[in-house]
Amino acid sequence: MVIGGLQKLTLIDYPGCLACTVFLTGCNFRCPFCYSAELVLPEKIATQPEIPRKDFFDFLKQRKGQLDGVVICGGEPTINPGLVDFCSQIKKLGYKIKLDTNGSNPAVIANLLKKKLLDYIAMDVKAPRDKYPRLIGFNGASSVYLLNNIQKSIDLLKKGIVDYEFRTTFVPGLHTKDDILAITQWLKPAKRFYLQNFRPEKTLDPNLSTLRPFQADELAGCLESIAPFFETVQIR
Repeated sequence: MVIGGLQKLTLIDYPGCLACTVFLTGCNFRCPFCYSAELVLPEKIATQPEIPRKDFFDFLKQRKGQLDGVVICGGEPTINPGLVDFCSQIKKLGYKIKLDTNGSNPAVIANLLKKKLLDYIAMDVKAPRDKYPRLIGFNGASSVYLLNNIQKSIDLLKKGIVDYEFRTTFVPGLHTKDDILAITQWLKPAKRFYLQNFRPEKTLDPNLSTLRPFQADELAGCLESIAPFFETVQIR
């Protein structure tokens, strides 16, 4: 497990909590619109400075009583075999944990829940089912396995063992309004859904960095169509 970054304070990444965000390197997806290439691509990870694990936990010890929670994201945290131990150490310090995940490893999520190591889960739903493999870099036989795992993670979150949200990044040229509606039909009913506007910055596919994000009225129109299917729907 390699810690590739630390945001020492976030007011928005963990709903209702003052938190820090720790970024773990490595990912099993290759979404072209991802803007964290330094956490995803091996050749970029190799050039990034690593934060020693001891330094991270020393930071948490110093911030006890000032921070409420820790957001663990990536990359994709669930591909790290040391994640259970990492979460256990955070929990021993009295922090709540929010996991950001792509949902590709439901067994890992289930194990963390069984051990009561998570308090909130945010799952990125990348596309409707028919577009999923292409948009995240999978193809062939692995696509069926991938979609089965995504479905298992969706079902697991909707059990409500801990608080949760689903979210989708809306990318011009890759997603249409119909795609968002299809994702909604796939997820409904659910507690929270966030529609995230695409940010054209240091994307894995450099061709996407010149795209114009959706305008506010375009997002609002889409939001109105999907609002009935979730308890909370917002734009991020």
